[in-house]
Amino acid sequence: MFSVGWLGAVAAFLALSIAGRTSQNADVVRGAYLTMNVIGEAVIVPMSLAALITGLIQGLGTRWGLFKYTWVTTKLALTFLATLLLMLHQFTAVAAAAARISALPVGALSGAGLGALRTQLVVDASLAIAVLLVTTTLSIYKPWGLSAYGRRRQAGATVSKGDRSQTSNLKTAVIVALAFATIVTVHILKGGMHHH
Repeated sequence: MFSVGWLGAVAAFLALSIAGRTSQNADVVRGAYLTMNVIGEAVIVPMSLAALITGLIQGLGTRWGLFKYTWVTTKLALTFLATLLLMLHQFTAVAAAAARISALPVGALSGAGLGALRTQLVVDASLAIAVLLVTTTLSIYKPWGLSAYGRRRQAGATVSKGDRSQTSNLKTAVIVALAFATIVTVHILKGGMHHH
């Protein structure tokens, strides 16, 4: 649910970034960039964190696991990377565009210095849509089957020291990811990164 919500919010972001890139109307461009910043902070960032956290919980609490199936591991990696890149993108490129455009007088567009940033926002949103479509497709079709780890587990292989170490590392990674997501969420809810 959160992944699909994330996809929908990024689609709205893409539409706004295209409007901001192609329009010659200063008010449309201003409104697009200011709205993209709000959508990013209030919808896309929370949805991405919720998708990551619920994915970890479902992986740990269901028969699918996190590493038993190749498609789950691939989806987890893509979601983690997409969330990380989204955070960097939101609090650098999107925030910069909104700050530059809001500093201009209403109706003015020249002097914003947005040039390449306008194109970057369209390209980044397009790539995000592609990644989210891949993760959604993986959830629906569940390709590739069991991983090597999953085949060993299914065959009833005894847990070796390496497997115990891998399980311990996995639990540590999940705890670190959840702690990171919690810190970022609390930080955003307390006003974002505007004071940085």
